[in-house]
Parts: sequence; C-alpha cells; structure tokens
Amino acid sequence: MTTTLTNAILDLDEKGRLLNPVFKGETKKAGRYGFRGDVALKFAEQFADEKRPPEICTDQVMMVCDDGATIPFFTSFLLSFEYLALVHEVMGPYFTPTGKYIVFCDNMDLSKKYTVKMGDITYSVLPIDEATVYNETLDLFYLEKIDLKKFDTAGKLDAVANAATKFSASYTPLSYEEGLKIMGPIRDLGANRPV
Repeated sequence: MTTTLTNAILDLDEKGRLLNPVFKGETKKAGRYGFRGDVALKFAEQFADEKRPPEICTDQVMMVCDDGATIPFFTSFLLSFEYLALVHEVMGPYFTPTGKYIVFCDNMDLSKKYTVKMGDITYSVLPIDEATVYNETLDLFYLEKIDLKKFDTAGKLDAVANAATKFSASYTPLSYEEGLKIMGPIRDLGANRPV
C-alpha cells in the first residue's frame, strides 16, 4: 500500500495527535493501515516554542484505516464520558455512519451499556471492567487471547478489526446531554500510588 496524505491515520499523525504508538503502520491485510497507542484530543496552550503534553487524551486506542480516507473501526479508553464530545470533534471527520466505534468510559455505571448517536456517527459506550481496552474488546468480540498469541501486533489488530465488522449490538439509547447528567466523578489516576 502506498501511503498518502489521504490516509486518515497519517493525517492524524501529521497533526501531532498520535502519541505513544505500540504500533503504527501497514498491517498484514493488504491496503490496511493501523494504529495502537494514544490520541491527543485537546492540546495544552503553548507559549513561544515550548512543547507541552496534551491536556486530554484518549488512551489504549486501536483503529484501522482500510480505504485511506476513513476509519471504519476505533476503540479506546476515556477517563470521562464528557470527553466523547472531543473524540467526536477530533475523530468524527474520519468516521463513517457504518463504522464500529466503541469507547470504554471509566466514570460510567459498571452495569450499564449505551448507544450514543452524535450526528451521523453511533458510538457504543461501555464501562471498563477488565482494566484494558484490548481485553474488553476481545471479550466483546468473543475472541480468545490464546488464539491471537501466534500473531504479532499488526496481526492482532487485523483480527480485532475483522471481528469488528461482524459486531452488532444495540444498547440503551442515550443522548450525550443525558450522559453528562448520569456520569460519575473522574477518578484520580495518581491516587494511592507509591511515591
């Protein structure tokens, strides 16, 4: 595959949004470009030429770009449901109405699962229970970790993205505004850590 600026993932990379890549590049499937890592959603204000870390990120991202211009599969971790609006703002232009977009939110009730529609894009919003997006996604798509052990990171990303095409679930409909009212407090990730 020749990568061009029409590649959605490369476009995000050029904008400085792709961070801490575990994987970024062509996968085993011809014509597919993939990414695992973090995506910057909101940049900190910069003064002069200093570099600052982003204010808000979505972590543990897995996404692929098959046709160049769009991202048909995306999943990630959000510390707060509130950040879904930022995901939609930053990633929405690359998403399609038929894509699979799953976010695991840390401040949502563990017993609830929602379908949130923003514009033409539908997000599955789920609580995070298994500690990692990778494990949660494997459970969601009924993939066995042991079956994926033989693959490298690119192969695992392909397997997850292929399973996403078969994924269809309908959860309780929830508007973004309703979600803001019912979300819990944001957890302090640094709390209870040894100094």
